Amino acid sequence: MEAAKGVVSEFVDGRTSDRIGCVLFASTAFTLCPLTLDYGVIKGFLQDVEFGIVDGNRTAIGLGLATCVAKLKDSKAKSKVVILLTDGDNNVWDIAPLTAAEAAKALGIRVYTIGVGTIGTAMVPVDRGVFGIISVPMEVRIDEKSLREIADMTGGRYYRATDNKKLKAIYDEIDKLEKVKIEFVEHQNFDELMGYFALPALILLLFEMLLSGPYFLKLP
Repeated sequence: MEAAKGVVSEFVDGRTSDRIGCVLFASTAFTLCPLTLDYGVIKGFLQDVEFGIVDGNRTAIGLGLATCVAKLKDSKAKSKVVILLTDGDNNVWDIAPLTAAEAAKALGIRVYTIGVGTIGTAMVPVDRGVFGIISVPMEVRIDEKSLREIADMTGGRYYRATDNKKLKAIYDEIDKLEKVKIEFVEHQNFDELMGYFALPALILLLFEMLLSGPYFLKLP
């Protein structure tokens, strides 16, 4: 989790004009931060995330994605993207993952999915004890099939991150893929001041021509 928080914070730093929000999901899903341009607020919320905020005994991938889609459905942005990061297998069927993916596709939302975690077994936090978080070894099970289908259906990509370095590389790639070219026309307003100087110069030139005419005598 700490690795993911750090990588996501760096990803936020790399954006310049995107509204970004954050949704947490485990047995249920809730909006940690609504869509905003205040990246400092997002990073502050991320730093406060810890195990136990949401019951982590189950994984509601479909509900998490559906919550993100609901937040983006009214957006007028040219590019609407969800980065779905999970280390588990969907086992909450309030909303099936592919049902949420169909809704995302209908709304033009691309979903990049990331399955994160060691292949095999890993220490998984299960409770909070007197001396901190209690972790036990558990088999890492990620529903890569569903994550691939979600990404393919919505025009995104599926990635697998087995360590911090790989996770950062994935976010860097997504960052490059989602750079949107913004075209604009620049108008420059300026005041023309040449007339203030040209008119006196013209008068002086005419006066010189007049004085050099035959009607005026030149004294030696």
